[in-house]
Amino acid sequence: MAFEKLCELDDLWEGEMESFEIRGVEILVVWPTDGEIIAYQGLCPHQDIPLAEGKFDGKTLICRAHSWTFDGCSGVGINPSDCCLARYPIKVVGNDVLVDIDGVKPMFAHS
Repeated sequence: MAFEKLCELDDLWEGEMESFEIRGVEILVVWPTDGEIIAYQGLCPHQDIPLAEGKFDGKTLICRAHSWTFDGCSGVGINPSDCCLARYPIKVVGNDVLVDIDGVKPMFAHS
């Protein structure tokens, strides 16, 4: 694994999401309420809409375009339930948030 610096802890808030880019790959970082920081693909698997333009209530992520909904802790689709978000390995070292995008392919679902 080749971890790269994505951001700093100061760039994130518990219960919120933030979008970053590494080597042309859109990464969505969510910090679920009472949970751990997680990195997902930044585009909705439905029609490539940036997920950062949607809503995150600390538990559930909702795409702005067609209201596709995902569990913020697992990336599993809630509506529809037959899709999910690709998850990137992430680790925190000191104040740095590192991510490994190698070998992880964004998911795409039915339309």
